[in-house]
Amino acid sequence: MEKDAAAPNSGSDLNLGGKRGKSIEECQDMIQRSFRNPIVKFLMEQMEKSGCRVGDNFVKAVVCTGPVAGGFTKGRGITVCSNYLTIQDEVNQVVIHELIHAYDECRAKNLDWTNCAHHACSEIRAGHLSGDCHFKRELLRGFIKLRGHEQECIKRRVLKSLRGNPYCSEVAAKDAMEAVWDTCYNDTKPFDRAP
Repeated sequence: MEKDAAAPNSGSDLNLGGKRGKSIEECQDMIQRSFRNPIVKFLMEQMEKSGCRVGDNFVKAVVCTGPVAGGFTKGRGITVCSNYLTIQDEVNQVVIHELIHAYDECRAKNLDWTNCAHHACSEIRAGHLSGDCHFKRELLRGFIKLRGHEQECIKRRVLKSLRGNPYCSEVAAKDAMEAVWDTCYNDTKPFDRAP
C-alpha cells in the first residue's frame, strides 16, 4: 500500500465535517466489499468488455495529504483515501465515481486530462452517473434545494475538481464545462440511463 497518493488526473472531493478516517487495512477491506456492489460490478465488467483490464491492485487504499476522497490516475488506477473515509457507503461512492473516470479513459483512447473540456466531461459524467449529487447526499453536505439540485451540484463539483487541474484557469474551467454540458450530461454509457 502507498503512503501518499500521487496527484490524480481526477479526484472525488468531500465534506470532511470533522471526521477521521480508517486505517489503510480497514479501507482495503471496505474496497473489497465495494466489489460486491452491483454498480461497481457492472462498471468493472464493462471496462473488461471494453478491453481494459482491471487487475487486483487497480483500486487501492492510501493515505492522502489533501482533503479528497479518492482519485483516478491514468496508468495507475484508483486510489481511495483511507484517512478521510469512515463508512462503507462513502467507499462505494468513491469507487463508483472513479470507475466512471477509468471507464472514460478506457473508451476514449484520446482522453487528455490536461484538456479542460475532456476533464470537465468526465467529471460531469462521474457526478451524474455515480449518484454523487443525489438529494440525500446534498442534504448531508448542507445544500438544500428542491428543484434543480442535481445539475447545480454537478456543476459545483465539476468546477471544484477542475480547480485542481493546473491546466485549467477558473474561466477556462467554466467555459469548458458549459461547452460540453449537454453532450456529457446526456452520455450515460455504459448505462442505458443514469442509475
